[in-house]
Amino acid sequence: MSNPETAIRDIYGRTLATRKPWQTLCIVLPMVLLSFMILNRGITIQSDPLQLISLVITYLFINLLFVLMVHSGKIDRYRAILFVTYAVCFVISFIPHLMETRGSNTFTSADILQGKIPFCHIVVPMTLIPAVLKRTIIFPGSMLEGFASIASMLVLWMGVTLALGKGFCSWGCFYGGLEDGFSRLARKPLLKKINPKWRNLSFAVLLGVVLTSIATLSPTYCTWLCPFKTVTEFEKVSSVLVLVQTIIFVTLFLGLVVVLPLLTKKRTQCSFLCPFGAMQSLTNKINAFEIRIDKDKCTQCKVCIGICPTFSIDEDDLEQGKANLTCTKCAKCISHCPRQAISMEIKGVDTLCNEREKVFSGRTLIFLYPAFILLMTMGGGMIRDAIHRILLLLTTGKLIQ
Repeated sequence: MSNPETAIRDIYGRTLATRKPWQTLCIVLPMVLLSFMILNRGITIQSDPLQLISLVITYLFINLLFVLMVHSGKIDRYRAILFVTYAVCFVISFIPHLMETRGSNTFTSADILQGKIPFCHIVVPMTLIPAVLKRTIIFPGSMLEGFASIASMLVLWMGVTLALGKGFCSWGCFYGGLEDGFSRLARKPLLKKINPKWRNLSFAVLLGVVLTSIATLSPTYCTWLCPFKTVTEFEKVSSVLVLVQTIIFVTLFLGLVVVLPLLTKKRTQCSFLCPFGAMQSLTNKINAFEIRIDKDKCTQCKVCIGICPTFSIDEDDLEQGKANLTCTKCAKCISHCPRQAISMEIKGVDTLCNEREKVFSGRTLIFLYPAFILLMTMGGGMIRDAIHRILLLLTTGKLIQ
């Protein structure tokens, strides 16, 4: 009886499994069809030629990565390519969009009063409790209208949380893609000995910003600590106070999003500062998926500890046989484990995979489909719009329509 998979070897010399082409085709075909419906969004043959070109490029690019991901089982490699591309394209798309709709990527007090600030998912933990206790939304955005309304983002967050938990941070967060990209530029980390317990700092930040937001009825993290103001929108510098805030934003961005990821090959902002990520860690408790470590196969080589970008595996986690609560389900540890001892599993379901299935089990596929749909849905539009704007720049000399 013929083997349904073809053996190849990875960088460790171990045998991995890839599917036969017809098997890969059967698995990816639903995504190929679904992605066309999601990415199309009303573009027809009669549309602007540049829009059509950007749609075709985006569609082929995204589906090629999904095919490679399914066929090879190297989830993190191809996820990272799309994730980082999505983050870069978000910046290229978002800032011109603000300039088209608001005239500038800076905002004023008038913009705040008029609710013209797009709602950011990082604000969720700062809005939920004040909304319950005070029956008020403290974020200066539109509830139902416009780009990234409060209601639409909250519904998106709830759906993703139920499906993926903290997987949002590696499959949906456009900010995380920037940090992920910088963490992959260096071949080896220059700073290696960082205590993984530092990951708990983000929970302190979460508690601090929630309490101060309740006390002040304002999103204090956005006001004082958000490093991504540097590449999105920020308040127009009109006072010494705003200047100080802007300096803090830029410093945190350069330090935690650029420099430390370059030096450590870790997502340091996500691990140490982000209150949304800390909150999502708690939602991993109710999510169905988890990274599981087979203690019988594990040799304590600690490769997974070294390569985990969010400090989500340490010696204690190896003993417990699963990744820490802070795991973002990027699947990097699965690809790098030399003993194939790590897999994506469903809570409450015994690990039944044999050696060949371990790299890419059916349970991994159950996780991969909603995760990739999230990344495609959130990233596809940004990538398509960024490509369109680049084509506009090349043909008309401007990014703004």
